[in-house]
Amino acid sequence: MGKRAKAGTTKAVALPLSNFDQARGGWRAEAQAGLGEAGNPRNRSSIEIQPLYTPQDWPGGSAGDAAEAHYMVALGFPGQPPMTRGIYPTMHRGRTWTQRQLIGLGVPEDYNARLKTILAHGGTAVSLIPCNSVYRGYDIDEMPPEILGTCGVTVNSVEDMETCLDGIPIGDISTSLNDPSPFTLLALELAVARKRGSSWDRISGTSNQSDYLSHFVANHMFFRLSLPGARRVLMDHIAFSRRHLPQWNPLSVVGQHMQQAGATPAEAMGLTLSSAVQYAGDCLARGWDPDEVLPRFTFFFDISISFFEEVAKFRAGRRIWADLARNRFGAKNPRSWRFKFHGQTSGVDLTREQPLNNIPRVAVQAMAGIFGGLQSLHTDSYDEVLSVPTEKAARIAIATQNILKEEAHLTDVIDPLGGSYYVEALTDRMEEKIRAVIARIDAAGGMYAAVEAGIPQQICGDSALAFQEKVDNGAETIVGLNKYRLTPELEMEREALTPPPRRKIEAQIKRLKRFKAAREQGKVRRALDALARAAESENENVYASVVEAACAGVTHGEICAMLRKVYGFGQPLIVA
Repeated sequence: MGKRAKAGTTKAVALPLSNFDQARGGWRAEAQAGLGEAGNPRNRSSIEIQPLYTPQDWPGGSAGDAAEAHYMVALGFPGQPPMTRGIYPTMHRGRTWTQRQLIGLGVPEDYNARLKTILAHGGTAVSLIPCNSVYRGYDIDEMPPEILGTCGVTVNSVEDMETCLDGIPIGDISTSLNDPSPFTLLALELAVARKRGSSWDRISGTSNQSDYLSHFVANHMFFRLSLPGARRVLMDHIAFSRRHLPQWNPLSVVGQHMQQAGATPAEAMGLTLSSAVQYAGDCLARGWDPDEVLPRFTFFFDISISFFEEVAKFRAGRRIWADLARNRFGAKNPRSWRFKFHGQTSGVDLTREQPLNNIPRVAVQAMAGIFGGLQSLHTDSYDEVLSVPTEKAARIAIATQNILKEEAHLTDVIDPLGGSYYVEALTDRMEEKIRAVIARIDAAGGMYAAVEAGIPQQICGDSALAFQEKVDNGAETIVGLNKYRLTPELEMEREALTPPPRRKIEAQIKRLKRFKAAREQGKVRRALDALARAAESENENVYASVVEAACAGVTHGEICAMLRKVYGFGQPLIVA
């Protein structure tokens, strides 16, 4: 044996560039002997994953002037085109993401108590998820009591919203409302602000479910209005917000629905950007300057556990949106090119089996969103597959974000995975996949026409079936479900939040009926008549009438009923 080199004296020997192909070929031969004849795996977007990535897979990683030129085209610097590395110059190093935990619980008093707990444990913004009865467009006195308050808070009136926001300085904290068309939750919040004497121009936040196209594709409980009716109300909502709510984001384009309905990450991003293209085109058709409306576009995505795929999805989507905003819509203001997005860890990836395994799943998903450059984040609780999260589980979900931010120091470096041969090659391949989806929707006449024809529904359905078949045959591992299963006696105890007591729901129904009876009925009738006239006209702003109706004491269900009467009830298109 030769003499051992002294510590600290070993020098790396660099191969000449001319020997790169020879060295790579030698490695391939050795690796092939160890890997055998098995083919390369594919990620959820069906991109083949090589065992190793080199400058040949992403030419920007090579040296010289050509590499620098490629870097500027494909990556650039944060806050500068092509926006791959982030939409702000300092990203999380300068300002971390908003911790926006989605909350929906029982009756308004329950929600208010949980909201204050979330804020006390590190939450930095308000979020509200209403009861499914609200999503469907009805008041709670129109629905079976046993289903109320089990998936969100029962909020139908300005009185309910006052209770939900009791003690919350809505002029000083951002609010996210899961509020599909006709956006009655925001109307109720504005009514509360008017009662408090708070100026509307201080209200900040997002209409988080304003993307009606995603509802027709993937959320079949959301059909409050027909497609044409939902389109009209959204555009009037954007117009109203431009005039009265300068800090409000009236449009959140939702990719979460598509991905949770089965679309692959690449497909979900492609469909989401196609929806954004549709909405931007509708805004320009009204004669609006793209630099006046695009800065208030936001996006909302699901973050699956396919870590690198999700990172690449967000980096590619950010690059594509900057290109679309500049070159398709002619936006000149850099604020219009920013791909601002909220991420939610994927509940679809969570399992009822061994539910504590969901804690590391959520941590991995959250890291993918953080490395992908999100602006706000919701981390799911490990028990969300069982019920509305328990308080203990919600605290763990918040702590997960705090640990990643404060202990793991994930905010120290901007885009830390940038420059990885694998990540950059994967980002490029994801961009190709995403642009192919956009091209398919463009060929169908845009997202509105594609939804009418059922194309996005077909995409989601086909991919959902393909993924489930992989789970069923074991090609896709789900720990605790199809591999590493426990015997029943070793299964972890499942805790679930019990539904609100029946007496509490019945008391809330009685309170709503008292509220309706105590109103100035003539004022209510006049507000509803004005709403109907606005909806039937071509020139009046429908959403302005929604807000005035809420301020007059008209309830959520009454507003939805009047608009359904004018526009018709939306019906899902079932694709065989």
